[in-house]
Amino acid sequence: MNSSQELLDHLSRNSAPYEDPLLRVEWAALSLDDFWIPEPAISLYGTPEYDRLSDALKRRLSQYEFIYFISGALWLEGLFMERIARISMHSADRLDRLNYRLHELREEAGHSLMFIEFMRRSGLELPLRRFPKPRMATLVGRFAPFESAVFWIAVMIGEEVPDRMNRLIRRHRETISPTVHDVVTTHMIDEARHMAHARDTLEQHMETLPNWQKMLYRPLMRRVFRQFVHAFYYPTQDIYQLAGLPEGPDYCRVARNNPQRAAFIDDCVDPALQLLREQGLVLHWR
Repeated sequence: MNSSQELLDHLSRNSAPYEDPLLRVEWAALSLDDFWIPEPAISLYGTPEYDRLSDALKRRLSQYEFIYFISGALWLEGLFMERIARISMHSADRLDRLNYRLHELREEAGHSLMFIEFMRRSGLELPLRRFPKPRMATLVGRFAPFESAVFWIAVMIGEEVPDRMNRLIRRHRETISPTVHDVVTTHMIDEARHMAHARDTLEQHMETLPNWQKMLYRPLMRRVFRQFVHAFYYPTQDIYQLAGLPEGPDYCRVARNNPQRAAFIDDCVDPALQLLREQGLVLHWR
């Protein structure tokens, strides 16, 4: 048995004692009196416009930005579930691969149900368009060959980048909603297995990929990466409107020009960029 087979068996064993994410969250603790993400993770944090907000508005903005964040996660889970379902339906592949993919499918469905339940219980008016699906990232996620380096680069980006936000939120347990802490913890635990599988699969593909092909991939993946990061970390205008922020400033522009936000994003995306550099693919999000 090679190392990849051993990893698949290990991940499947750890996924086997499945517990519904809906049962792992303390829903009764959800309150609009709490921050849902820590202040340093709010897109306007560090700007004069943010400093002028009342504490109540800062909390409400944190709540809407968390709704925005899990809306993006819901989009990602949907893309991956679509691909796993399609490949599993027609698979004549090894049983160990099929077995683990079905574990992932079950876990991703559980995460999606958890995110929807959170939105339902939030009591907040939800934006009409919850998340601006990045066009190129969506196309790659839906149509790139499942057994291709391009697809697994996209998967790795889609799992690594939001995971850093989850980890930051979780580190601020004392200052955020206990329900949010449960949601991000549940998501992180399962995604750790998915990320290990994605890294291993990507490494297998990249080992045999010639340098000229990596060079061809670079402009496409740079565009996918930039679209993905901007969509995840810069909320749309309706998020600021629904949070009740005062009229006047262009808050999207304020966030895009906010150096503290850029530094925050650097911290979140650096591990993904480092992993890609190790595979010979140098990308930047700015």
